Amino acid sequence: MSLFRPRLESATRPSAIPAEAVPPIADPAVGGRIQRTSTILNEAIMDSVSNVRDSIPEQHRAHFETLRQEIIDFAQAHNIPRESLSKPDALREAANKLSIPDLERLATLLERFEYLLVHHEPKKEDYTEALEYAEVHYHLKEQYDSQFAFLEQVGILENGTITGIDGKEYLIPTLEQIASRLFERRETLKTKHDQGFTKLLLVPFGMSLDSLQETLKQFLLSYKQTYSAFDLDINESLYTWSNYQGADIGDSPKLVYHPQSFTKEGHRGKTKMEVLQTNYKLPTLTPTQTSSPGWTVHLLQPSDPSNIDSPGFALIPKEGQGTPQGDENPRPPLEAGQSANEYLSILQKVQDDPCSPYSHESGMTPEDWIIAFMLHLQETGKPMDNWQNNTESISYLTGAFFPSSVAVPGAFWSRVRRQTNFVSSDPRSRDGNIGVRSSAVV
Repeated sequence: MSLFRPRLESATRPSAIPAEAVPPIADPAVGGRIQRTSTILNEAIMDSVSNVRDSIPEQHRAHFETLRQEIIDFAQAHNIPRESLSKPDALREAANKLSIPDLERLATLLERFEYLLVHHEPKKEDYTEALEYAEVHYHLKEQYDSQFAFLEQVGILENGTITGIDGKEYLIPTLEQIASRLFERRETLKTKHDQGFTKLLLVPFGMSLDSLQETLKQFLLSYKQTYSAFDLDINESLYTWSNYQGADIGDSPKLVYHPQSFTKEGHRGKTKMEVLQTNYKLPTLTPTQTSSPGWTVHLLQPSDPSNIDSPGFALIPKEGQGTPQGDENPRPPLEAGQSANEYLSILQKVQDDPCSPYSHESGMTPEDWIIAFMLHLQETGKPMDNWQNNTESISYLTGAFFPSSVAVPGAFWSRVRRQTNFVSSDPRSRDGNIGVRSSAVV
């Protein structure tokens, strides 16, 4: 029997739970459970710096923080004093005032949290079907664990969190959250999976772009030390157009995200701070919603879209060199040679059109490209978007825009200069060496 779950004889459910419907504290089984949960909550939720967290294995600490925050957010959203969470009588009284769905939600949260604290691992039954689905279709655990370790290795992740430009800490989405989201959207993403969009990419969007570019620079230098044959200009491994510096911070950021057009006025893009402020406080969360808006989770095509385990990411093919992917709705690749305006228009017009091979796709941001580039080099030993090899292309980053300059970000590897480059382009211009890499955001 679930904690606070009422015994109802009638099929008609009231909007609130009468006191007599709640199992009394005197009931030995339920009373003992409430008392045990109360003690745990007192230590794990009420303490600002919890010693309980440190007893959880490192790989499950992000899950601990997520559940803890969900309970706190739930209490706040339902006017339940936070201190009531650690007092059985007060918690029972507060539960009496909740509707049936809210009561179910609270019971589920408490049960999951208690299980984690007692067993030091998530309650697998809550995610079994989703985890099994994600493993079969995406080999999710291997991908997630690998990227989690990589983000720690390069100094982006610390105790499962990043610090955003707003000074807040953002937890990396947990394996269970991503699996649940993939399972929840399985029908929507079915076509994308068939087209080879199976490669996970975890992006710490909330971090400053300057910090991520510095991380990329240090990664390249470290990679050169490990692999001396890697041809890198160690004196200038990273070139950036001046407008990138501080582009996402300050009172008037130069860079906006998710633009609807590449025009100085009416672009409808949002600054990074606006994105974080819009999403930071979520309403009562369902088990599949993420409480980490500082992160973006993508699915991209791996280097061989027909092989889920192939390393790195698919290239942007030159005109006439792409190979369609998918059986049910074959997707011709977005080849190089069109303008940023044209690529944006293609993806926007068919965003929710299930008949289009490009539905549910969007362009990447500079933050996305940095993480993808580092992973690609780590996994393949080759730099991504090496356009001077006559096979790959420069990447428009159409998920972002410089309104004051009316310029679209772009990035590539220069084999001649032996460095990564962050540049910009006129959204109207066409170049046979420039294309777009798109992803499906989970």
